[in-house]
Amino acid sequence: MQKKLWMVVALLLVMPGLLFMVSCQKKVAATAQPAPAAKAAPAPAPAPAPAPAVMAAPAFMTERVFFDYDKSALKMEAQALLKKKAEWMKSSANAKLTIEGNCDERGTAEYNMALGERRAQSAKKFLVDLGIDAKRITTISYGKERPIDPAHNAAAWTKNRNDGFVVTY
Repeated sequence: MQKKLWMVVALLLVMPGLLFMVSCQKKVAATAQPAPAAKAAPAPAPAPAPAPAVMAAPAFMTERVFFDYDKSALKMEAQALLKKKAEWMKSSANAKLTIEGNCDERGTAEYNMALGERRAQSAKKFLVDLGIDAKRITTISYGKERPIDPAHNAAAWTKNRNDGFVVTY
């Protein structure tokens, strides 16, 4: 019985070692071949065409508009900034705008998503009323998911009640 036990133990120790050695073959080194004869250098590729100039959006296009607590009505300062944005949009026919509605952390996630959407739609409607094609403007609500200021106080909440703007071409 003891002899069989030793045989089993020996097989259990030797078999994995053999399997490991067989499965890891050594790689054969490639033999060096002489380099082919040098050919004439191909003609250089023509220079790529210059990329079309893309006018960068001015800094005021990314400025945010802010809202009062639990409101989606545009303040006078917001209207003035949106008028400036509309003038630029009129002169940049290929520019598109995404308006991102944001809220502070107070309220449920569902309520803040709806409020953020109302805020973004309010800015969009104002721009469309100024003559910007509605197809050039998209809206999205982030609710309370993307705060500018993560603090939990009135100053942070004031900053977080806003519409952000992203210009694309």
